[in-house]
Amino acid sequence: MTSRYRFAAYLTGATAARTGDELSGPAVLLLGVGASGAVAGSTLLAGLTIAAAAGGPLLGAILDRSRKPGRVLAIGLIGYAAGLAAITALFGAAPFELVVGIAVATGLLAPAIGGGWTAQVPALVPAETLGRASTLDAMTFTAAALVGPGLAGVLATTAGAPAAMVVAGALALIAVPFAWRLPGNGERQRPRFFEAAAVLVRNPALRQSTATSTLSCVGIGMAFVCYPLIGAQRLGNAGYGTLLLVGLSVASLLANTVLSRRSYSPDRAVQLSAVAIGIGLAWAAVAPNAVLLVAAVALTGIGEGPQLAALFSVRHREAPPEMRAQVFTTAASIKIAGIALGNAVAGPLAACSPAAGLAAAAGMQVVAAIAHPLWTGRKQLVR
Repeated sequence: MTSRYRFAAYLTGATAARTGDELSGPAVLLLGVGASGAVAGSTLLAGLTIAAAAGGPLLGAILDRSRKPGRVLAIGLIGYAAGLAAITALFGAAPFELVVGIAVATGLLAPAIGGGWTAQVPALVPAETLGRASTLDAMTFTAAALVGPGLAGVLATTAGAPAAMVVAGALALIAVPFAWRLPGNGERQRPRFFEAAAVLVRNPALRQSTATSTLSCVGIGMAFVCYPLIGAQRLGNAGYGTLLLVGLSVASLLANTVLSRRSYSPDRAVQLSAVAIGIGLAWAAVAPNAVLLVAAVALTGIGEGPQLAALFSVRHREAPPEMRAQVFTTAASIKIAGIALGNAVAGPLAACSPAAGLAAAAGMQVVAAIAHPLWTGRKQLVR
């Protein structure tokens, strides 16, 4: 069946699902803000995001226990789309607490869009092309991050936030047949639930890449809060600051396009990407004009895109086959938690000084890069 399921089909389905995911967050926020104010919007988004961080280990274990993980992913996508539809239909017509509860339940299925897909890549490509496949897979995240938020803004402005919610759900449903047809994995072992957390701690390479990328994600989460404020301060409009995120995604996509044609050490790339991100953030903090600010954001993207591709390569190489999905979804949950922590920490700091917030975000990258060799428990990881 693997021969009949081309990797292009995987990339199509993954891109559709991940674009729906990237669209759904801003759409949920705009739905709440537009109807009931900032508190309602942020509460709905928090419910969706926090649940996504918590649901990864559980969904990953279910995928690893399934002989047909693609069908589990498909059911998860259907549930995610149904949850978005329920939030849209009931918001304003049912008690707000009930809608938040639906958002939490929907968020539990979000790992089906990220790590759950990525864990299936080794079954689709020969071992010798896994590195390039990981880079292409990472590019679907970047493409989704490029299209999703912008599409949410356009739809919310022209047709209303409910329309953006509907399109997000539709994109998840488009991915369903591609997920359903993913090749099975034969007889599966039965790893214990949440066992992947122990694997991430015990395995030196996984521990190193997860710790470094999580510290980096804290800084990235801080930067995402600061960019709109920097845009308002230096470019005259917070909307231009949001467009900086689009520029970051474009740079990430281009960097991964180049990287996909070259061999490299993913372990070292995780560290070097944190260095590039840190330089870009520090540069953005002091950039005196729009041209240099855009260049600084582009450098940040050049670091961020390869970091994700390198992470995928390390996880594919090191994760035990019987719990590959659980490793990916658990690591994705840790990453989401890191970004959420960065968002929370950056708020008060960026309100006082966006430049100081970006400087602090750059400092997190320095910590991530310097601490990188320490996580293996020996002087240097040899690959």
